[in-house]
Amino acid sequence: MARYGGLYEDRSLPLTADINLINLVDVAFTLLVIFMITAPILQGGVEVQLPQAEVAPLPATEAIVVSVDHEGAIYIDDAKVTYDEFKAVIRDVWNQKGTPPVYVQGDERANFGVVLRVIAALKAADISAVGLVAEPEVRRR
Repeated sequence: MARYGGLYEDRSLPLTADINLINLVDVAFTLLVIFMITAPILQGGVEVQLPQAEVAPLPATEAIVVSVDHEGAIYIDDAKVTYDEFKAVIRDVWNQKGTPPVYVQGDERANFGVVLRVIAALKAADISAVGLVAEPEVRRR
């Protein structure tokens, strides 16, 4: 006779191999809610008020985002730079990241001359894959 110990030494209990899925589903939904709340926060970047236009969504590819805020400050991704620093480092940053497209997002209150100078500096650095970022226009019926 095999001894298994415990109160039921001599009685054989049926083994059940059930998995309680309720706890698993609860954890999955909790994680989903957490990611849904934190995903917009983690996007980061510089806060600019983009102009509205009839635009298509950007493709989900790796890119360099150059931002011009309403005061005319220039940012490469999240790093604030002066115009002279921008001209000096943008080519190196572009090569370092594997020549991705560059998206320029200018605040709608920004001086257009600053945005134009940024685009001219990108062209001078022989970066041809440059796009402008805008908010999709809300259509009213």
